[in-house]
Amino acid sequence: MELLAPAKVNLGLSVLGRLEGGYHELHTLFAALDLGDRLVVEPRPAGIALEVMGTDLSAGPDNLVHKAAQAYLEAAGWPGGVWVGLEKRLPLAAGLGGGSSDAAAVLRALSGLYPAPLDLPAIARRLGADVPFFLLGGMAEGRGVGERLRPVEGAEAHLVLVNPGLAVSAASAYKALRPEEWGPELDLAGILEALRSGHNPPYWNSLEAPVFRLEPQVAELKFYLQAVGLRGVLMSGSGSTVFGLAHDAQEAQFYARQLQARFPQFWVRAARTVPAQL
Repeated sequence: MELLAPAKVNLGLSVLGRLEGGYHELHTLFAALDLGDRLVVEPRPAGIALEVMGTDLSAGPDNLVHKAAQAYLEAAGWPGGVWVGLEKRLPLAAGLGGGSSDAAAVLRALSGLYPAPLDLPAIARRLGADVPFFLLGGMAEGRGVGERLRPVEGAEAHLVLVNPGLAVSAASAYKALRPEEWGPELDLAGILEALRSGHNPPYWNSLEAPVFRLEPQVAELKFYLQAVGLRGVLMSGSGSTVFGLAHDAQEAQFYARQLQARFPQFWVRAARTVPAQL
């Protein structure tokens, strides 16, 4: 069984405040994209075997894919084992949700290989705050730490993604966030209307300020994308990927080629949002 584990962007991310336990309360609009990591999942008699290609990421029990497989098979009573081949196509620690999407893809695959009456969203929540979204896909409003989801019917959006090769940990970004940088709830209706009409969405990312202090190159990248003409330029998640909106696929490809030529060492892709998988 072959699966795409799609990337996501946050079409706005507002940190509303701090929750008990040190976590932060968020309001965001998740959007799944038509690019991501590739996984091949096959049954085996027993045990979990993981092979990772395209990166030196560990294939051991600390890998989120391995944890997802173990969580599902344990909950299902170990009906069998699984082999997973993971081809990493997304940059690591990039604000695109790669690891969380990989984990969700494995949960979906195992629910097909070894059907069982399990609460997949509950298993996903235990693996990470972003994992439940990737079970849902499409566009979704996220609250809490991102795990409280409401599907949203949104217009198709075309994007250009640029990652400068800097790994930014979410923990570092939140640690550097100041209370005066917390924000109000996003105007979701305004964001969706802007996407449909081709205007600049009224969104922001509360984590930009702390990440820009930690990694000034990310701020410079955002300013450059704005200068070349992309609209709605924003950092996704806790970075370091920055994206901008294009009017259509042709324009997105034009900007992607231009930016790749300007930054040959960066990861640059054109992408579009995709509807829910379920």
